[in-house]
Amino acid sequence: MARAASRFICQQCGAEHRKWVGRCETCGAWNAITEEVAPRSRGRGAGSGKAPGLALESLKGATAAPARRMTGIAELDRVLGGGLVPGSAVLVAGDPGIGKSTLLLQASAAVGRARQVSSAGALYVSGEEATDQLRMRAERTGLSEASIALLAATSVDQVIATVEALAPDERPGLLVIDSIQTMYAEDLDSAPGTVSQVRAAAHALIGFAKRTDLAVIMVGHVTKEGQIAGPRVLEHMVDTVLYFEGERGQQFRILRAVKNRFGPTDEIGVFEMSDAGLGEVANPSAMFLGLGDGAERSAAPVPGAAVFAGIEGTRPVLMEIQALVAPSSLAAPRRAVVGWDSARLAMVIAVLDARCGLNLSSQDVYLSVAGGLRVSEPAADLAVAAALVSSLADTPAPPSTLFFGEIGLSGEVRPVSARDARLREAEKLGFESAIVPPGKVSTASGRAEPSKVIEIRQLSELLGLFGVTPGRARGRDLHPLEGGGQGRTGTI
Repeated sequence: MARAASRFICQQCGAEHRKWVGRCETCGAWNAITEEVAPRSRGRGAGSGKAPGLALESLKGATAAPARRMTGIAELDRVLGGGLVPGSAVLVAGDPGIGKSTLLLQASAAVGRARQVSSAGALYVSGEEATDQLRMRAERTGLSEASIALLAATSVDQVIATVEALAPDERPGLLVIDSIQTMYAEDLDSAPGTVSQVRAAAHALIGFAKRTDLAVIMVGHVTKEGQIAGPRVLEHMVDTVLYFEGERGQQFRILRAVKNRFGPTDEIGVFEMSDAGLGEVANPSAMFLGLGDGAERSAAPVPGAAVFAGIEGTRPVLMEIQALVAPSSLAAPRRAVVGWDSARLAMVIAVLDARCGLNLSSQDVYLSVAGGLRVSEPAADLAVAAALVSSLADTPAPPSTLFFGEIGLSGEVRPVSARDARLREAEKLGFESAIVPPGKVSTASGRAEPSKVIEIRQLSELLGLFGVTPGRARGRDLHPLEGGGQGRTGTI
């Protein structure tokens, strides 16, 4: 009997090697190459000819686009772009224990309550837990009476055969696979979780979804670096990739879309973890600023804090950026950043040093975005600079004031997009002033007194708001908003 052919595959990037080596030459990963049995050939018979040609179609289709299927969870539907698209494949990834299974179990229950497609609602397939364990989680989260079909299986062929055996009116509208790394295709001899198995299982599920208009959500594991485990091609195959983020020490969870063929990317949904599962947060800005349950923001701000008006997808979100500047006893001062880009912080510090005369090279700098949210847009530059100057001068930022704007290397403050949306969100939460880059000033109706909008063109103008003159970090000659702002004052 002939020996089965084998090949050596990198489990990080999927590259194929002729023999085993300790380090992958493609991605540089160590000890990631494993031996796999080559898949059996599916060649055509001896009498078969060339493949037949296919009919071409025009861009204008004869049929209307299928209606989206709402999951019943508003934050999840928002991230998906308005609900699930029939025949789509969604990949949800996140750290272990972050709440991926809980979220999808709640979504399956919501689809079952809606009964938009069939009486079955959703089918939850688990390759990691038994059905009794799933029932325990459902009972803990108050979903024991939900209309969810459960299946404990790891063979993707058995899962597809089970769904195909159902009558058309009994087939579910949502198929949840938890997780794709536990699934395997029976025609491959490699172990589940390998590159070949993950690719084959995902390909079979996506093809089945396209043929039957069934929406499939797959759970993906992540590596210690935070990347989705398995081949990178998995993210290219699916229609939508969602990351579930959050810190274990905090109850807030953020669902972020990094790829979406049917909606905006970088959209976020905010959830709150509790003993009863995940709850939706309708007003993330109030949550990140500590304004929940009718609480009011303190009228006496502290030094080193500045409120930033950011845009996450299509949603304006207000958050607090905190900074601490302290004298350093080390030759190389510390730069610790949580929730922002450390390279961006180094750039802002360099501009403050070179263009504003503030000596931060001998200071330890600690920066954090309160609430556990990660900010990536350059519009946070001005808020970070305000927090740094406030901490260095030991002077609080002007009360009820927010900041946003991009800082250039020459010290200019550059305009950013969605200015009006940011200002409207700030006005809704009771902010009275805004320090912004130059731009068009709009007027909002329905307010007894207009809010102040101070436009600054150079970063040096920001120092006057904290009573700081260039080259002196402890001066308090100027009162905030009364003599230091050199920009034009308008109304929101």
